[in-house]
Amino acid sequence: MNILLLSVGTRNKIIQYFKKTVGENGVVVATDMSERAPAGYEADKFYKVPPVTADGYLDVIFDICKKEKITAALTLIDSELSLLAANRDRFAERGVTVIGSSCELCERALDKMKMFRWLSERGYPCAKSYDDINDFYNDLAAGLISFPVFVKPIRGSASVSVAKVEDKETLDLLWAHTDGLMIQEYMNGQEIGADVYVDMITGKVVSIFTKKKLLMRAGETDKAISFKDEKLFELITRFCEESGWLGQVDIDIFEVNGEYRIGEVNPRFGGGYPHAYECGCDHMKLIENNVNGIPNKKNIGAYDDGVYMMKYNEVLVKKIHG
Repeated sequence: MNILLLSVGTRNKIIQYFKKTVGENGVVVATDMSERAPAGYEADKFYKVPPVTADGYLDVIFDICKKEKITAALTLIDSELSLLAANRDRFAERGVTVIGSSCELCERALDKMKMFRWLSERGYPCAKSYDDINDFYNDLAAGLISFPVFVKPIRGSASVSVAKVEDKETLDLLWAHTDGLMIQEYMNGQEIGADVYVDMITGKVVSIFTKKKLLMRAGETDKAISFKDEKLFELITRFCEESGWLGQVDIDIFEVNGEYRIGEVNPRFGGGYPHAYECGCDHMKLIENNVNGIPNKKNIGAYDDGVYMMKYNEVLVKKIHG
């Protein structure tokens, strides 16, 4: 398997894990719009490419696929997921398997109101959400929701521009000066992260790793502890298979008063995935199997609970030519 990882940024561990998987039988190629993306220097080959939004971006990626004989590709950022999914057939014409879900699902994940409506229509427990401030105030008057609430962009990631709002005056001020916002119920409970792999051949969930988040930074898990709960595994399996997700899926979940509530979904590797890998959930191998036409067997919860992950900083020092 020759795999292309797009927009790698600082995801050094993801590159390292894929290199272990492909070994001497393949190559790991990385791209980023910045030559100062440290993860790129972990790969066998690293290409600096234009921004995802640039004209001709895909042509550059297709040229890399041809040159490096790429057989599979995936991205590590939200804004590129739909682009790859929408062009899945064009990649396939070049012998490249796009690892990930459909364009429709990627768009649903990126649009938090679409996700909320899909979940609520099907009876999944989730946070009440509003894109109409009058609907919120009606529910507030009826006692169906209360302050504090979260105010966030409908389409956003990495917890950028997310505010905890305690009163009407602050909410009105934010709403009047920023477009594309939503109001979301504040869930006062334990935040949980799930790293899930849905087999791309069978559409079945074959691996789940869950952890309780202990500390967050810039929208990513900084410290966490692994745990298991069959009730949670069943909820995640039902949700993923009914939705139709494929490949790697990162799910945020809250436990509030003993009830699990589904939060945001990122159909890609999350920043906390190294916790799962180091505990034995090797999703790189599952991807390799699928690329080679081999369906994976169900192996949910194949890890020890009570294992901590604690992130720390490393430094790459390199003279960059060009």
